[in-house]
Amino acid sequence: MATTEPATDFTLDTAQLLAEEEHGTSIVGRSPWYLAWRRLRRNKVAIAAFVLFLLVVAVSAGAPLYAHHVAHTTPSANHPTENVKVGSKIVPVISAGGTYTVTVNGQQELRVKPVNIIGPTWWHAAGKFVLGADENGRDNAVRLLYGGRNSLIVGIGSAFFCTVLAVILALIAGYYGGVADWIITRFFDLIWAFPVILLAIALGSALSINGFHHFGINVESGSLWIPTFVISYVLIPYIGRPLRGQILSLREKEFVEAATAQGAGPLRIMFSEILPNIASSALVFFTLVVANNILLEAALSFLGAGIQDPNPSWGKLISEGQDRIVTAPWLTIAPGIAIVITVVALNIFGDGLRDALDPRAKVRIEH
Repeated sequence: MATTEPATDFTLDTAQLLAEEEHGTSIVGRSPWYLAWRRLRRNKVAIAAFVLFLLVVAVSAGAPLYAHHVAHTTPSANHPTENVKVGSKIVPVISAGGTYTVTVNGQQELRVKPVNIIGPTWWHAAGKFVLGADENGRDNAVRLLYGGRNSLIVGIGSAFFCTVLAVILALIAGYYGGVADWIITRFFDLIWAFPVILLAIALGSALSINGFHHFGINVESGSLWIPTFVISYVLIPYIGRPLRGQILSLREKEFVEAATAQGAGPLRIMFSEILPNIASSALVFFTLVVANNILLEAALSFLGAGIQDPNPSWGKLISEGQDRIVTAPWLTIAPGIAIVITVVALNIFGDGLRDALDPRAKVRIEH
């Protein structure tokens, strides 16, 4: 009969216990990354969340294929005068509004008939307006996929640049100390002093008007590089500060002193000795920051300071559909659900990855 022992600290000393649990499979002498992978793959929820995120990425990446071969349109093409066959009926994409009169208590009253747009037709039409149309007659499903593509590009790209810059600055500040540490720390404090969303709105609004044309760099106002740069810039201290603290501690360790005694230079010590020891933290930060950046991009686009026309994004779709939340709720519900699924999946996977990489995490051994 199986018995359960109390939770045990997961360190390299527990390798033999894990080997016994896995029917004698030897993991003694394996690297910490290998042990972390074995822990991560046991977390079925985290793995399922990561698979779900990959599915979202794959579906968004296939937006051009869906638009060309299924919907036969583009994200910016308007279809206000077209008709679609739904079942046995021919339904206009946008039905004209107008005015009409009604008799109330013996008096004629003039009333306005609103313009109606076609709703979701996924159970009838083969790829045409599966999630309905917007007020300009654009296919909402196509715009949702292209919006997800742009949101993921900005979210993942900004997280990558943010993590790389934060790691480099933290290495310089933590290893060298002194004046370099003071300058970089004040830079972190300067960004930290502003609320993230307000600073991002200010930068995004300024750059979205005229773009960026300085230092030989020319970025037009509608480019995806602008929200990518803005989001990566405002979140640098949120990764750099904790990594700097780790590096300050690692700098005093024996292996750094041994490398210095052997004649290793600063760059070799930073990138060959210290960087591998903070790589797990940087990886976890990257995973969680991707989810945060997708939310921040959605907020900026909703407020008009993020992705600009003609490029769609999930936040922009919600902004465009908010005026019709009562009559056409699918315009906001669909991108909202997409954001929730993506962010929740990334956060669950990020938590699982953190638990797997944390040597002080608890594991339960069963015999």
